[in-house]
Amino acid sequence: MSLDYNTWLVMGEIIMIMIIGVGFVLKGTAQIIEETAEVLSEKTKLATGMLQSLGTAFPDMVLGIMAAIISLRVAGTDYAKAINYAIIAAATTFGSNIYNIGYAIWCIGRQNLANGLNKTIRIIPFLKNAGMVTPIKFHKTKPALKEFDTANDILNTLGILTAMVATSMVLFGRVTIRPVNIDGDLYQLIKPIGWVIFIFALLLMYKFRKTQRTVSPVEEIVEDEKFFRHQKNWVIWLSLLMSAGAILLAADSMVRAIEIFSVITHVPSVVAGVAAGLIGCLGEIIATHNHTINPTGKIGDAVVGVAMDNIVTIIGASIVAIMGGIFLGGNALILIFVLILTLNSTLIWQISRLKNYFLKA
Repeated sequence: MSLDYNTWLVMGEIIMIMIIGVGFVLKGTAQIIEETAEVLSEKTKLATGMLQSLGTAFPDMVLGIMAAIISLRVAGTDYAKAINYAIIAAATTFGSNIYNIGYAIWCIGRQNLANGLNKTIRIIPFLKNAGMVTPIKFHKTKPALKEFDTANDILNTLGILTAMVATSMVLFGRVTIRPVNIDGDLYQLIKPIGWVIFIFALLLMYKFRKTQRTVSPVEEIVEDEKFFRHQKNWVIWLSLLMSAGAILLAADSMVRAIEIFSVITHVPSVVAGVAAGLIGCLGEIIATHNHTINPTGKIGDAVVGVAMDNIVTIIGASIVAIMGGIFLGGNALILIFVLILTLNSTLIWQISRLKNYFLKA
């Protein structure tokens, strides 16, 4: 594929948008969210994992919702383009769950390996600067066992929600009229099912809103957490809202850049959407990584945060469905949901192994 000068210029602009969006906006906001979640949990008695998920899941939720909004805007003039954006919306929302759960499996698996070997290991082999995983027995502050139960309960419910979404799309959402550039079957998550998923997910967030810890892991507090501990609640919430606003501004540009990249390179929209999902979930991946390599009793927060994060993205998917802008092709539908359900079960297995280590100890 040969590209002319103007096309290369556009590609350069797309790369710059992604570098700025990921390297500065998303990374910076993820850091603020991680620093404030612990402090807010102590002040409000809400689960740190839930507070963390509200922030870290916001990027992929916004990316999906912005893609749906753009899809609805252009539906009247360019139906094929609208479908492309709608596919990006779905693949971004559900694809982010794959990365979140996948990296959580890796982190908890490395923690289990460190526990089994009874020695400190690298979280990523051959990378010295990525961080070290210390056996739980050497952690100064231990996570609460109840946090592991909560994470498994949420992940089990997430599996049910994911199955509901996939089944309802196949049974009730088959699209009979589709653009000529879409090969194979096309499915939509219809509005009534979107409302059911939305209400069910909100009830789940409410049920698991309370923290399970009796003692906060404050023995090793980073300097930025010390700063927020001396601020009033409204200042901390304002910091989170400002972070969310920055993400919102970046999301619109990033979604449009992804769609243009898909058109220029002829990459399928679902592939571009799954790539966007990686961008959106970096905040949760960073938080899970940091909670694993820092032995301050927050690994329980990490697993609850991952579980809650994916519930929040399901809420985002339901909002997109209510708006009428979420579609997936047949092959992508099967692949994405099978991966999510498989990884979900694997994470439950790894969390159970970690809990068993505590029980035996």
